[in-house]
Order: sequence, then structure tokens, then C-alpha cells
Amino acid sequence: MMDVGLLIIRLVIGVLFIGHGAQKLFGWFGGHGLKGTGGWFESIGMKPGVMMALSAGLAELIGGILFALGFLTPLAALMIVGTEYNLTLISVAIGIALIGPGRYALDFFLF
Repeated sequence: MMDVGLLIIRLVIGVLFIGHGAQKLFGWFGGHGLKGTGGWFESIGMKPGVMMALSAGLAELIGGILFALGFLTPLAALMIVGTEYNLTLISVAIGIALIGPGRYALDFFLF
């Protein structure tokens, strides 16, 4: 079950970031594309905005693909560190529910 739990975590997080990268780069899924995202980056003081949007979008898209596939996973994880809070919590909770809490948990000693 551990492998299934890890797969769920990787797929959910990876696909989430693939979608967000595609929003920034291509305007897919209701995103604003490079120009719109670049304008937003500029509005919060991150200049040059289009380069910031390109960097963020590529990191999310490529990092999400690598993370979902489980390829170069440590590098992929560094690329997608972010604040996708709710879905992250849900996927981690499901993953831990499937693989168990580990050795240092009351469940390990009681059951």
C-alpha cells in the first residue's frame, strides 16, 4: 500500500502543478498566459514580469511532470515548492491513510 499512497501523492501534486504551469505559460484552464501573468507579477513588484512568469510557469510545468512521473524526484520537488495548501493536505492525508503512520505512531504500538 505504501507504493499506492506515494503514487497518489505524486500524481495529485504533479498534476496540480502541471495545470498551474499551463495557466501561466499558455493561458489554459482559465489562466492568463505569459502576458497576463507577467502583468500581475509586475503589479506586485516582480520585474521583469514576463520573465518571472516564464520562470514560474516552466518550473511548475516541468517540475509537475517530473514529480508525477517520479523522475528526478528531488529536483522536481524543489521546482514545485509552493503554497497549493488545500489539495496538498488532502493528498498527503490520503497517502498516509493508505501507507500507514509509520513506526513512531500510537497505531504502530497499539495495532
